[in-house]
Amino acid sequence: MKIIEGFKLRRIGTEYIVTGEGLGQVDFNQMIGMNASAAYLWQQVENKDFDTDTLASLLTEHYEVDEATARADAQEILQNWADARIIE
Repeated sequence: MKIIEGFKLRRIGTEYIVTGEGLGQVDFNQMIGMNASAAYLWQQVENKDFDTDTLASLLTEHYEVDEATARADAQEILQNWADARIIE
């Protein structure tokens, strides 16, 4: 998987949002909120190929979380990103 070009993570105060920028994202008229963990993952995989294993590994390296919890969280985040159509 990969983040679709044109989507950018922005920090506004203590909140993180993803917005569409550029001509390719003209029809994208929403903002997607992210918690700090999801934003961390986004920053780590931006412009790279990734999968559930990649995100789970990043979570276990950065946070005190076991592998099963990290994998479940990674799958949920990927599903949210897929539902929002910000990854391909």
